[in-house]
Amino acid sequence: MSLGIPGALSGRVALVTGASRGLGAATAVELARLGAHVVITARTQGGLEDTDDSIRAAGGTATLLALDLREPDKLEAIAPSIFARFGRLDILVHAAAVLGKLTPVGHATAQDRTEVLAVNTLAAWRLIQACEAPLRHSDAGRAVFVTDCRANETVAYWGPYAASKAAAQTLVLTWAAEIATANTRVNLFNPGPMRTRLRATAFPGEDPALLSLPDTAAKSLAALCLPEETRHGEVVRHL
Repeated sequence: MSLGIPGALSGRVALVTGASRGLGAATAVELARLGAHVVITARTQGGLEDTDDSIRAAGGTATLLALDLREPDKLEAIAPSIFARFGRLDILVHAAAVLGKLTPVGHATAQDRTEVLAVNTLAAWRLIQACEAPLRHSDAGRAVFVTDCRANETVAYWGPYAASKAAAQTLVLTWAAEIATANTRVNLFNPGPMRTRLRATAFPGEDPALLSLPDTAAKSLAALCLPEETRHGEVVRHL
């Protein structure tokens, strides 16, 4: 898989969620380095500004949009706004995720269920619905949704998170099958263990120095966004 060179995405428009830190931020910077104009979203304006600084340092440009993915009306308005401004969307990367509480299934509260499903599942669903048309207006639309090994594993106390990621994974792969003849390519990307806040919360005793930085996985994820990339409807694992 080619990791791309500066200019490989020149003129392309990308939307990246969860772009205030972690893999979302690293991917936004990498897409910008390759030439894409990146619309970055996250809940915190300060985090987006930090990412924007990194994008500018890499020679790229970005549009900042502070957004809570748990607010469906605002989420569903993103793609029409991008289409009105740019006439298309070339790249969608859904990297935002919440861990929720690691708790027995029978002990999960309504708030636990609501948060993980809203961000990990329903946001993915709404992005599919909102972004399909703008992506079809691109000659090489690319959509990548970040997944997790827990979507395919049964591990005690991970029920709410795992279920939300498994549901999202099924939705994404089903969508990929439905648009198999279109110019849009859709994939899931499993980055593996990384040095992120979510990972540190889930594994507080783990030595972060033993984990790779999100920047490394971001290069492989960005490769799935290149116009010549032909993978479609797969779970791509970063090694």
